[in-house]
Amino acid sequence: IANNWKALVGKNDIIFNLGDVSFANKEITSKFIQDMPGQKHLILGNHDRARSVSWWRDVGFDFVYPYPIIYEGFYILSHESVYINSSMPYVNIHGHSHREKTDNPRKLNISVENFNYSPVIFEWVKEYFLKLGEKENE
Repeated sequence: IANNWKALVGKNDIIFNLGDVSFANKEITSKFIQDMPGQKHLILGNHDRARSVSWWRDVGFDFVYPYPIIYEGFYILSHESVYINSSMPYVNIHGHSHREKTDNPRKLNISVENFNYSPVIFEWVKEYFLKLGEKENE
C-alpha cells in the first residue's frame, strides 16, 4: 500500500481514504500517515470510529469526516455502501466490503483489495461513471 501510494500520489494531490486505516498504535500509525504524500482526507470506517477525530488529525490526516460526504456535488464518498437508486442524482464510492462487487451501476467499491492495494485516481472514477451513464442512455 505504501509503495503504491507513494508512486501515484504527489505532494499537492488530494487523497480520500474511505476508512479502516490502522489497528496500530498512535506512533506507528502517525509514522505511516505522515510519510505519505498528499493532502489526506479520512472518512471514518467502522474500525476507525473507536478513536476520536482529533486522534486521526494528530496522526496526520488534514481532514477527518465522521460521516459520508458529497464531493463535487455528485459523488457520495463513504466507508460503508449507502442506499442509491437510479432516480437519485448521486453515485456512491465506498470501501468496507473488501472484494464484494455490486450490481448497482451507481456504486463503486474501491476497497484496496479490488484495486491491487493501490489508490484509485479520481479521473478514472469520473470516466467509469461517465461510461456507465453513456451505456444507460443507449
